[in-house]
Amino acid sequence: MSVTREFDVCVVGLGPTGRGLAHRAAVAGLRVAAVDPRPDRLFPPTFSCWVDELPAWLPDSAIAQRIAAPTVWTTGELRIQRPYCVLSKPGLHAALALDDATVFADRARRVDAHEVELTDGTVLRAGTVFDTRGLPGPGRRRTASAHGIFVDEKTAAPMIADGEGLLLDWRPENGAGPDEPPSFLYAVPLGDGTVIFEETSLGLRGGMPQHELRKRTLSRLAAHGIRLTGDEPHEAAHYPLDQSPPKPGTGGAVPFGSRGGMMHPCTGYSVADSLALADTAVTAVRQGRDPVAALWPWQARAVYWMRMRGLWGLGRLTTDQSIAMFEAFFTESERGQRALLSSHDDYPALGAVLFNTVAHTWPFRWRYDLVGWTNRDRWLDYPFAPAAETDEQPV
Repeated sequence: MSVTREFDVCVVGLGPTGRGLAHRAAVAGLRVAAVDPRPDRLFPPTFSCWVDELPAWLPDSAIAQRIAAPTVWTTGELRIQRPYCVLSKPGLHAALALDDATVFADRARRVDAHEVELTDGTVLRAGTVFDTRGLPGPGRRRTASAHGIFVDEKTAAPMIADGEGLLLDWRPENGAGPDEPPSFLYAVPLGDGTVIFEETSLGLRGGMPQHELRKRTLSRLAAHGIRLTGDEPHEAAHYPLDQSPPKPGTGGAVPFGSRGGMMHPCTGYSVADSLALADTAVTAVRQGRDPVAALWPWQARAVYWMRMRGLWGLGRLTTDQSIAMFEAFFTESERGQRALLSSHDDYPALGAVLFNTVAHTWPFRWRYDLVGWTNRDRWLDYPFAPAAETDEQPV
């Protein structure tokens, strides 16, 4: 027999985005229902962000590791004078407490604008339902793919010193040739005695296979004399980058987080932006306004539109072109860099930095690829070697 419960807000999905939204709604005094089959599970992926992206209400205990000035390698070494951090899984989970919410450890069988039906027959009615369950597999969509290997910090020391991190490492050490789709290394200490080395691909349709990314990661480590045992833990990431923001007034549950267009098309980051926008959504609910309209004014939609053009450009560049483009970008102004990497609605600065990045990418002919006049589908259906045929670096 079904049971009906009444709430102001119902949040479906308790990853960091959903948990943060439910937490802030409860703090604001709303009657909150939160639905997830495993609500107490720590967040599986590793999350990182720029420190200044995090909302002021989030305590320092949510940060596991700070990096004062992460490094970018293009044709040379660049230091980005902007503090970066790795989030603590237990610290972030604890900071987003749901003590004042009603938590249902169940799956949602039906999610509508004002009702959520659970598999046990319970029906939750709410003034606003937020769907924060993330995204399905990307299929042929523009994709972020990464393979991360967790290495003891002493073993990792030849590449990552204490308190340092590699945000983008484009040095030619991953074994890929110039006629293969590009990828870069991301490597940061996690604050628990380990370092994650993560070869990453952005913007390819369908993404890059995990076995290819792992092979490239091992090649980079070997270039610095780092040999692994083969027993190191690892994690995989593979998700779409092109989820559009929802349109206001269309009815249905409100998509929020990566499901709601908050996945950054050019970087694959979403958690910090989602946490920072939680109060915007909660305030809209309290004031009886459409959360979608509050979250996505025209300025933010203009930023998303421009970032999508950046994503399409990323997905068709060669390794050499990628290096030239990133070198041009990271010599732009601080505001311009923030407009692309972080700001939700700074459309004038974003337009300027995208124009200047293209204008300062050399040689001149490569700019045609950046804007899509040539080689628009360069890597479409690229025949990656099957896993069985890859020549993995011996451990």
